[in-house]
Amino acid sequence: MGIEIKNLQAAYEDRIIIPDASLVIPKGKVTMLIGPNGCGKSTLLKSIARTIPAKRGSIYLHGEDIRRMPPKSLAKKMAVLPQSPLVPEGIQVKELVAYGRFPYQKPLSGLKRADHEIIRWAMEKTGVLELEERRVEELSGGQRQRVWISLALAQKTGVLLLDEPTTYLDMAHQLEILELLRKLNHEEKTTIVMVIHELNHASKFADHIIGMKQGHILFEGTPKEVIHVENLRKLYEIEAVLMENKDKGYPICMDYSLICE
Repeated sequence: MGIEIKNLQAAYEDRIIIPDASLVIPKGKVTMLIGPNGCGKSTLLKSIARTIPAKRGSIYLHGEDIRRMPPKSLAKKMAVLPQSPLVPEGIQVKELVAYGRFPYQKPLSGLKRADHEIIRWAMEKTGVLELEERRVEELSGGQRQRVWISLALAQKTGVLLLDEPTTYLDMAHQLEILELLRKLNHEEKTTIVMVIHELNHASKFADHIIGMKQGHILFEGTPKEVIHVENLRKLYEIEAVLMENKDKGYPICMDYSLICE
């Protein structure tokens, strides 16, 4: 069992964003949340991360209710990369990645040899080890995103949540980050859940896609099962022209237009 959500209602104060959602996010897969702006994708991710508390319903991580888990215990099982995280001024790459070991630290204790080995491993996995002495604010957007993923990896969790990890990156760096995440999923068996806007990226890289609109789950399944003309009409109110990648079998949106009333 991966992440199970039962009758979730999520809101910001009295403004309900997700009225009632139930779904299962598969373990060891790459799941992507798609849908129009303001549909509740990030709210769902923040609810899973416990950044915002559920108004009603339950969220289970590997069968355990996340509300009953102490913060450090949850941080050992789930890493979260928010949209556009703030970088502390003057911090080096290796110092930022070291924050990933915080859940394992005891009061007044420093990093141990095992911690330093994990930090190095995380930087190697994401290809930023050669940047370890550099200040994070000096890096390019793609490099910086790799450093944040290193921090999340250093937590040594089985679940990684990312809110629009490719936003503000050019096409090459978007692919670089998505290829990296897919590699981590395959090699480390990490369950990855991310919010993404690019439909073709979702089709190409996701094992499981969840389509959301106005706080409701419209559909979920493999790209081949759910990315079709009728679902895209419902989700985005567009008329899409799709074709299939002949080698790998996933759908590609070639063109689209607004549906005329």
